[in-house]
Amino acid sequence: MKLSQLKDKEVLILGLGKEGFSTLRFLKKIFPKKKLAIADQKEKISEKLKNYKKIKLYLGKDYLKAIKNYEVIIKSPGIPPKIIKPYLKKNQILTSATQIFFENCSGKIIGVTGTKGKSTSCGLIYKVLKSAKKKVFLIGNIGKPFLNYLISNDPNSIYVFELSSFQLSNLKKSPHIAVLLNIYKEHLDYHQSFKEYIKSKANITLYQKEKDYLIYNYQNKIVREVAKKSKAKKIPIKNPSFHLEKIGLNKNSLFERHFSLSIAVAILVGKIFKISKENIKKAIENFKSFPHRMEKVGNFKGIIFFNDSLSTIPESTILALDTLGKKVKTLILGGYDRGVDFKKLAKRILESKIENLIFFPESGKRIWKEIDFFQKRKRRFFLEKNVFFVKKMSKAVKLAFSLTPKNHICLFSPASPSFGLFRDYRERGNLFKKYVKKYGQE
Repeated sequence: MKLSQLKDKEVLILGLGKEGFSTLRFLKKIFPKKKLAIADQKEKISEKLKNYKKIKLYLGKDYLKAIKNYEVIIKSPGIPPKIIKPYLKKNQILTSATQIFFENCSGKIIGVTGTKGKSTSCGLIYKVLKSAKKKVFLIGNIGKPFLNYLISNDPNSIYVFELSSFQLSNLKKSPHIAVLLNIYKEHLDYHQSFKEYIKSKANITLYQKEKDYLIYNYQNKIVREVAKKSKAKKIPIKNPSFHLEKIGLNKNSLFERHFSLSIAVAILVGKIFKISKENIKKAIENFKSFPHRMEKVGNFKGIIFFNDSLSTIPESTILALDTLGKKVKTLILGGYDRGVDFKKLAKRILESKIENLIFFPESGKRIWKEIDFFQKRKRRFFLEKNVFFVKKMSKAVKLAFSLTPKNHICLFSPASPSFGLFRDYRERGNLFKKYVKKYGQE
């Protein structure tokens, strides 16, 4: 929807989280006299709203009933489409801040999605483009609020946009360069099914044209199937290490082993923009990884601690174990149970040299159940004295110090979301680091 079309429409902003508030600020900037409505399930809304005039509020549990009164509904990504559907009428327009940006942006958009690896891929692409002095901006989940960039709307700008399945679910326009990293079972509490989740992710390439590009992970079967339907120029990544070797990167370093797919993506985007090998290599070598993603906390009392709190699915914990190898002796895992399959993770743990397992509820019980089932077949047994169930991070870390042999690794890679015991993965990871440092200095 073009911004000019919004001017005379009755507009409702549905959900006043981070993106909803950003949408409000932007619309008030370009249409200062326009009356806007906000609907949110919270009973009370931020004090910041007092700074805005001509605002109508619909708050509380019946907030969705406001939908029927408006021509345009700008939905925040956290609200599942399935709960809105019953309230929508035939001629209403359901859109989002992401859709508005895509339809009005005159610069180039590089969209990045995947179940895991989005933030690191976006950060690397941004650094590679910045190394060649491109006018590039990091936006979306990882970067700054994006609608404000439509005010200047510079056609020479490049936007590296981290896109979640929530943002992609109703998107009707695809980026110039689409990056599809992987698709695993995730967010099934938001999407009605895994099929719907895949469909949302596929929107990143669905509306691309022949002059656009799709960079995709050929090793992921579902991604390959999605790529088959794309009209864009396809660039498959069959062996990430090949791309690292071509520009002379050390594929044996921890960062380059673990993030080889994200690095390969950044290299390929750099090539599309004709950036020199030297600039690409230098940008990647100088890149600092984001917190909670295979973050080395340090060496304390002879034990090496890694914080991988952003690991919310079994596949990311398996990747962490593959990266760190035989030195992992203690694994801390478990969290909110979304009902995903832990069989592959259980088998991978039994193939490892891990000696101690520390579990958080509730998924920890199911992970242990799978391990216990397979260990009887593999004839490798974890002793009862090496398996623990805890509810506090302080207890988990204290146990890790007492159990992990010197010169070996304690890995915190939950394979589950943080809800229940922790606010989010950041709080969970920060608590892990806090207690590692605290007990490490005692």
